[in-house]
Amino acid sequence: MNYTIKSFKHDGRLHRVWLQNWRVPSELLHPGHAAEAMLVFVNSHTRIREADGTEWTSKVPGVSFFIPGQWYNIVALLENGGIRYYCNVASPPYEAGQVVTYIDYDLDVIHTWNGETQLVDEDEYERHKTLYHYSPAVEAKVKAGLSELLGLVERRGAPFNDEWAYAYYEMWKRRERTGKA
Repeated sequence: MNYTIKSFKHDGRLHRVWLQNWRVPSELLHPGHAAEAMLVFVNSHTRIREADGTEWTSKVPGVSFFIPGQWYNIVALLENGGIRYYCNVASPPYEAGQVVTYIDYDLDVIHTWNGETQLVDEDEYERHKTLYHYSPAVEAKVKAGLSELLGLVERRGAPFNDEWAYAYYEMWKRRERTGKA
């Protein structure tokens, strides 16, 4: 089933839209992912629409993981050298029909295939915190989400497992070839 993923900013303004994402059926999820009710999506060379209406196409396959109730989401980018995990500190996902939405809070954690982890866009977060008047409750959720995410990266907890990211991508490729998962 094809889904759309939309990210917004705190003021409700559209940030970015991923137009074509296949949702991994719950019965095909890894048991650890199913236990957390993860929403897992796969895309490859999908169209992405920016807030200003410009569109571009992703260059590498991606496997996105959304965990209900968690203030982050994780995208495994399947690059030639290995998997780069791009993690967004964001509101928990909201699903309505075939659309998943979340609020992007700018802070990103990048974990590369060679084990390096980097926190980026702290300046953007500080700027938007003032511009959008984040409440103390939102600031606390963002900081707690970042802390939990960094701990998850460090201990390589689910979904930081290359084997399963590749397995989901192979499911998508098989589905694209045969029309079945």
